Amino acid sequence: MPTYAADLDTVREAAARIAGFVHRTPVMTSETLDRLAGRHVFFKCENLQKTGAFKYRGATNAVRKLDAASAATGAVTHSSGNHAQALALAARVRGIPAYIVMPRTAPLVKKNAVEGYGGIVTLCEPTLAARERVAAEVVARTGGTLIPPFDHPDVIAGQGTAALELLEDVPDLDAVVAPVGGGGLLSGFCVAARGLHPGIRVFGAEPLGADDAARSKAAGKWIPQTAPDTIADGLLTSLGELTWPIIRDQVEQIFTVTEDEIRAAMRLVWERMKLVIEPSAAVGVAVVLSDGFRALTGVRKVGVVLCGGNVSLDKLYW
Repeated sequence: MPTYAADLDTVREAAARIAGFVHRTPVMTSETLDRLAGRHVFFKCENLQKTGAFKYRGATNAVRKLDAASAATGAVTHSSGNHAQALALAARVRGIPAYIVMPRTAPLVKKNAVEGYGGIVTLCEPTLAARERVAAEVVARTGGTLIPPFDHPDVIAGQGTAALELLEDVPDLDAVVAPVGGGGLLSGFCVAARGLHPGIRVFGAEPLGADDAARSKAAGKWIPQTAPDTIADGLLTSLGELTWPIIRDQVEQIFTVTEDEIRAAMRLVWERMKLVIEPSAAVGVAVVLSDGFRALTGVRKVGVVLCGGNVSLDKLYW
């Protein structure tokens, strides 16, 4: 058996470590969406998590796991969105500094949110190379510990705790669906869900305009993301060195959906379930409503992660 960056044991340890610091988010259902999907769908509402996204789980696990000496010098990351906010708050709760490298093009509302959580922001050019270079400079200057957005064992294990909760609430699921960008959430779901129930089917959900995971899965080799174009801005990143092997080996299939399908799913959840979700969360909803997913046999009950709810209310995506 291959050795992965996280497993069921490390996810369980993460759950114990972050208990009391993160919300146990509800699982919700909708008769309307059940009818449209042709099966029972159970939505894990991480849009109601602290900082508005599942990212707070992984950030909290990584920050709480730091030893005292490492914690004293702070945590460092590079992120333009949900992980930046999550790490800033997780560090503030522990009482340590958080140094956040953000691209200068990041929306002002996100930069303000990070600073509101106590993060010390350094701006950089909007490229991955620049983000990584400036983050390395911040680590060298501060002595802080780098906690990347997804490709980190403690982050993956922390994200997997959402799957533990989902399967405690709905233990007889036939399948789970999670959106995939860098792969921290999907890989965490894989090791947790399949560790608990080896026969459960795990599917990824991805925008057609940022489909590196689907292409990688089809090719059997890692294919980096190039020029992604989607409103699902949380899913623009390429898979990582730690997340790809888990997804390669344990995800049955990556389904892709169009921008119109994402917008329609997002509006449907807002209107029918009264839940504010972001486009990245709507990708998973769009997948379970798609013809390709509806054609699957043997899936009566499916869990879907609503990964986040961070949207600007000044912008209606439809």
